[in-house]
Amino acid sequence: MSDTRAEVEVCGLVKQFPGVRAIDGLDFNVAPGEIFGLVGPDGAGKTTCMRILAGVLPAESGSVMVAGCDVMRDAESVKHFISYMPQRFGLYEDLTVDENIRFYADLFSVARREREERTPELLRACGMEEFRARIAGKLSGGMKQKLGLVCALIHRPRVLLLDEPTNGVDPVSRREFWSILYGLVGSGVTVVNSTAYLDEAERCHRVALMHRGRILFCDTPASLKRQLTGAVLSIVAADPRAVRDALSGVAGVADVVLVGDAVHAFIDDAERRIPELRATLERRHLSFSEIVHVTPTIEDLFVEAVRERQDEARP
Repeated sequence: MSDTRAEVEVCGLVKQFPGVRAIDGLDFNVAPGEIFGLVGPDGAGKTTCMRILAGVLPAESGSVMVAGCDVMRDAESVKHFISYMPQRFGLYEDLTVDENIRFYADLFSVARREREERTPELLRACGMEEFRARIAGKLSGGMKQKLGLVCALIHRPRVLLLDEPTNGVDPVSRREFWSILYGLVGSGVTVVNSTAYLDEAERCHRVALMHRGRILFCDTPASLKRQLTGAVLSIVAADPRAVRDALSGVAGVADVVLVGDAVHAFIDDAERRIPELRATLERRHLSFSEIVHVTPTIEDLFVEAVRERQDEARP
């Protein structure tokens, strides 16, 4: 359904590459001041979608409206209202932090007075005030991402498109990066963020779970987790792989996946299956410290949704 208040509207979007349909009929809206997540593994179509939203990649069919601009008809018109931060943002590593910011300000025709007023506030928000004279190539990975964000925001975009901005960044820097995003939303910026980290879905206002160019689910994180059928058990064991193999195919168990040092079992009835699974593991002499019913995560929902799609596709 079209929403005239949306900052981003995508309807029936299709993108074809030789031998593969990278985007297969996407539909979603993003409201002003919202952090919207495109979440899925590599190959899901996230980057292709982001590049189409940014007007740098044409699509075969569908409609795309960003910041009131028809991207399909006039891709150039949207570029004054957005910032697109691709996976490898084009920082100049032999320039200083200040020089990189000045370059991007000139690129977006930002007046000198506005640049000089905006630069300190952006650096302060990112905790980079003391690094203005540092060569960009000598920054850490997390600091480079923050500098990329400063450069992307120097011209006050309405919509910020971030393509896997925390990929390869340490957990502390990831958390700091998200704190900055929340601050941006508070100032009225709309954020579309793509990520392969399913735990980051919890940080978005709404999430589209993508798989093979399609959206499996699109809703708030809380609503998504309520859509998981059955229950999820967490089993902590010394040898989680052996536990996974032992429980695969057992009655009432739809799927078993490794999650860190534990195993998540997707079952039909927790009260009934916990004693049965406990007995199965004991019978096979597999040690475990606990079997508990846990609240499903976005990752659990995604794994179960993909499994169901694969089962439906089997003859």
